[in-house]
Amino acid sequence: MADEKTDKLPVNVTNLTSQIKSVVNSESPIMAQDFSWLHRGIVEVFPQPTDINSEIESLEKRLANSNRPLRVKLGIDPTGADIHFGHSIPVRKLRAFQDAGHTAVLIIGDFTARIGDPTGKSEVRRQLTQADVAQNAQTYLDQVRPILDFDTPGRLEVRYNSEWLSQLNLGKILELLSTMTVGQMLAKEGFAERYKKENPIFLHEFLYPLMQGYDSVAVEADVELGGTDQKFNIAVGRDLQRHFGQTPQFGLLLPILIGTDGVQKMSKSLGNYVGLSEHPGQKYQKLQGVPDNLLAQYFELLTDLPLDKLPENPRDRQMLLAWEVVKQYHGEQAANEAKEAAKSGGKEGAVPEFSLAEIPHFPAKLAFILNATGLCKSTGEGRRKIQEGGVRLDGDRITDVDITYQEPSELYGRVLQVGKNKFVRLVP
Repeated sequence: MADEKTDKLPVNVTNLTSQIKSVVNSESPIMAQDFSWLHRGIVEVFPQPTDINSEIESLEKRLANSNRPLRVKLGIDPTGADIHFGHSIPVRKLRAFQDAGHTAVLIIGDFTARIGDPTGKSEVRRQLTQADVAQNAQTYLDQVRPILDFDTPGRLEVRYNSEWLSQLNLGKILELLSTMTVGQMLAKEGFAERYKKENPIFLHEFLYPLMQGYDSVAVEADVELGGTDQKFNIAVGRDLQRHFGQTPQFGLLLPILIGTDGVQKMSKSLGNYVGLSEHPGQKYQKLQGVPDNLLAQYFELLTDLPLDKLPENPRDRQMLLAWEVVKQYHGEQAANEAKEAAKSGGKEGAVPEFSLAEIPHFPAKLAFILNATGLCKSTGEGRRKIQEGGVRLDGDRITDVDITYQEPSELYGRVLQVGKNKFVRLVP
């Protein structure tokens, strides 16, 4: 990994157009091509030539001169049930490559998810069961379907890395381990901090970056997408491809999205997120409240609108952002309905309400509540919907058919959902 630096990168978006022009001759046919789709919202492409005489090939040159579609890899580990807009950023860039004629290789890390990416973690992740991972993987695919082109032949491969990682024997694992030193692994952000604090680092965690890197070998990736926190892992993929006689992939890094609080990165645990599975009214309400200082980043990363033609008034920008994003995922009619609901004072958007005062007694099982709200025709149907993974509470999938709520106050203000189109907000 001598050719890559793994320093922490800033979360702000840096458009690389000016840097590229400084190292590529302005009269080159490469620059005559429109790479605006590539440059939008990226933090770094590596490796990158430092001047016009550099022996390092640029990604633009590879794109311009290749006689075949490039294979562009994005790996997602289904460690949870839901995706928020921060996760959508590399998926949207993957779609941009599809639209430019290249092949998206979406890798569902059903094997690596059982280890968990240690990046940025101060302690070992809980290891998931195979059943957990399988259920999460299906929800991930459902949620990215509105973004990616699933229909055009040759534009998408969905692969599961258990296909090759579960077949590795001890000899192959030893070969992978021999490509890195303990010192290189401890240089990885997170590992270094944990080692310094004498927090345990388990040997299976060292395997994670090697396995993610081996994914690039298995699918013969030309480009790998990831957040700025994935540079180390992507660089490992380059090293392993070189080790196995392949042309090393390019790394394309995208920023970590700041959450709706305007301070910390978007995270469900922090409550500053907008979920892809949320009701259009919820999406609209959250997005129209994005702080002014984040609007430029949100437009650049979450929409395809021209950045030089946005409204000057911040409030108009907020409303345009909310409408445009809801339209992407739910259609123009849903976006207009959410907008009108917000205008008319419906602070939570067009979500019907159900008073928990109509529930005759608590504690109450969720299956019973589903029947009482009218979301399910019977308690038995409610249980079946929970078992099938079709019930969510505030976007979180509920899988325990016996889950019971002791007091109605536990549910006040929360949105109960069955399937894609049935919602109620639970109120006193």
